Amino acid sequence: MSDPVAETEILAEPPALPGRWTICAMLFVATSINYMDRQVIAILKPVLAQSTIHLVPLLHGWPTVESSISMSEVQYGYIVDAFQIAYALGVIFAGRLVDRLGCRKGYPIVTGIWSLAAMGHALVTSVFGFGVARFFLGLGESGNFPAAIKATAEWFPPRERSLATGIFNSGANMGAILAPAIVPWVALHFGWRAAFLTTGVFSAMWIVWWSVKYRKPDETMDWSRGVVVTPPAGPPLPWWKLLTYRQTWGFALGKFLTDPVWWFFLFWLPSYFSTRFNLDLGHLGLPLIVIYNISAVGSVFGGWLPRGFARLGMALKPARLAAMLTCACLVLPIMFAGGLHSEWGAVALVSLAASAHQGWSANIFTTASDMFPAECVGTVVSFGQVAGALGGAIFAAVAGNILQITHSYVPLFIYSAFAYLIALVLLRTLAPGLRRALPVG
Repeated sequence: MSDPVAETEILAEPPALPGRWTICAMLFVATSINYMDRQVIAILKPVLAQSTIHLVPLLHGWPTVESSISMSEVQYGYIVDAFQIAYALGVIFAGRLVDRLGCRKGYPIVTGIWSLAAMGHALVTSVFGFGVARFFLGLGESGNFPAAIKATAEWFPPRERSLATGIFNSGANMGAILAPAIVPWVALHFGWRAAFLTTGVFSAMWIVWWSVKYRKPDETMDWSRGVVVTPPAGPPLPWWKLLTYRQTWGFALGKFLTDPVWWFFLFWLPSYFSTRFNLDLGHLGLPLIVIYNISAVGSVFGGWLPRGFARLGMALKPARLAAMLTCACLVLPIMFAGGLHSEWGAVALVSLAASAHQGWSANIFTTASDMFPAECVGTVVSFGQVAGALGGAIFAAVAGNILQITHSYVPLFIYSAFAYLIALVLLRTLAPGLRRALPVG
């Protein structure tokens, strides 16, 4: 079976489009907002877990009384599960929605949904309520990466795509940096409910910016392969048909195994530093800011790394795989983080692992557009996001129970250390050399 796009002329390398880095900047901002919204509950977990009533000193007027919501590690794991399951369900439709409506219309829709859900956390009064709020947050946030990867495939030639992905993907780190810098201050002065309202205005501004600025480039150029194509006369390739490609499964399994590690960092690192090193809400911010600043560098460097290998004479796809192997090896020292007694030693190991993950993420996302035409990229990425979210849901349930029973993070860090090498072996087995998609069997 041939690829679902009719070739008419092959080009050595498509020209770079002017304005593409402005598009990358918009994707970076959207991803930053996305991660700020999902990180708030992790930062507030030490406060929410208390079963106390305390005063919130407002900047103006009398202090107000605000109660915390008591939750156990297992309950917190279920709240994370609600987000992950919704993320998996939502991304099934989000990728297809973006492929059908296009990035200009589809991206603002999903951004608006997740922003309203994030602000809705301020209305919650119980653990169950947090589960409901996280579920709707997951539904909306599921559309970010399918839309961003599709926009990157439309605007960037293959030689620049992993770098562009690494740059906008570093928005995940920026969001994770801004959240611990802003959320504790807002919670201490206005209460934890106000902390969930902090990003609504940023989302509204971004939606206007994107709607005014974004346009799809020349539709006769397939940037994912560097060819001029004849637009297909029929409907897009059915999603079920994409599941007959080994490349789809290689990409999805890679996300299934490695995405849970990043979710673990996002949702449990504040609790890890709080319980392991006795850090309160006022002192959690600095370690997290250091970790995510360093991991932002890893995202950009990891996105550039294939170009570095290419300069040594490697072809683009082998260079991509070499970059992924490098990142997988750099994660390995995290296996020792669970037994450390030094706060800053832990920060160093987690920073290295988080940086390597972000470099890995920039490259595994790009493999989707290496192996599939642009018309299918949003849907293929959505399959990977579903797999990653399901893996994260399983991991969250297991982690909650492990921590409740053993109070030890050691098993979780050991899994994190080896997940990437296993994922790379499976990807190379199912898609040797990242070759173009062929049907299973």
